Amino acid sequence: MKKRDFLNVVKNIFILIIIPALLFGIISSEVLAKSKPIKLSYANFPPAPTFPCVQMERWKKVVEKRTNGKVKVETYPGGTLLGAKNMFDGVVTGMADIGCLCLPYQPGRFPLLSVVDLPIGFPNATVASLVLWDLYTKYKPKSFAKVKVLTMFTCPPANIMCKKPVRSLKDLKGLELRSTGAGAKVLSLLGATPVAMPMSETPEALQKGVVKGIFSSLEILKDFNFASLCRYETVCNLQTASFAVVMNLNKWKSLPKDVQKVINDLRREQALWTGKYVDKHVNESIAWSKKKYNIEVIHFSNADVAKMHKLLKPLTYKYLKDAKDKGVPGQAALNDLYKLKAKYLKKYAK
Repeated sequence: MKKRDFLNVVKNIFILIIIPALLFGIISSEVLAKSKPIKLSYANFPPAPTFPCVQMERWKKVVEKRTNGKVKVETYPGGTLLGAKNMFDGVVTGMADIGCLCLPYQPGRFPLLSVVDLPIGFPNATVASLVLWDLYTKYKPKSFAKVKVLTMFTCPPANIMCKKPVRSLKDLKGLELRSTGAGAKVLSLLGATPVAMPMSETPEALQKGVVKGIFSSLEILKDFNFASLCRYETVCNLQTASFAVVMNLNKWKSLPKDVQKVINDLRREQALWTGKYVDKHVNESIAWSKKKYNIEVIHFSNADVAKMHKLLKPLTYKYLKDAKDKGVPGQAALNDLYKLKAKYLKKYAK
């Protein structure tokens, strides 16, 4: 075979076999890449059965469904990927694509939105969650500039669960109640004695009389069976705790536009869903506790409610001072909070 003929044979083989094979390989890898789901890691710090993790699993299912499987979310409850204290920074640095954080766990870092956690008398988590979300969307605080905010919500308001009836503010004087964080300041101003301890140690402390009750949201009556020890529940609807779900900014920017739209469209819906879910859980907990342990639900008189909020005014003054010191419009946010609270009370008061 002549050299020219040999080269022609090689050329034909290259054109007819090798080039199509290479093109097929490129196209196949592109198709495979497009069909392979986008994986997102979602970190959370409380145990899986708690409401922040229940809302996480709901968000996962909705996103996967609405993107037709284009997105796959891997969830990590119970601090298995990031803990409560390093959640925000962990998302910023990319240790997790998404994270759920409790804002009061990082005092001073989110100065404007801490207005929602003042003890102003939210009746439930639904109203508080919608107020929180609206304040965020209006002010877009710089403290969230390094992340994409996916939703926000609050826990239900804190109330008193006790071994003996607390029918008035006078009954609170010197009363030892398990509390942590912002709740301790509230109780101190009302004359009670806050005692900090892990929730896991509280049942034994109640049995031994180290504490006489708990200051927290009422779903724990059933979740931790505290109704068996605390038969008197005084509804005072004091402070909440705000949560935010945030995504790494680079990860957000890398997502296709259609996926971004699905996630954006879900943000307020998720806040509302979470508020309704946990409020329903609180109501179920109270009903269960009444049936099983015949608990008594107590309400302060109007006069005591007015006096209570007067005693708690220093917390609002401190918020306004701290906001001013940090250069955020605290008074404007507080004014908006009261307007939004009144708005949502009309629809979600119960």
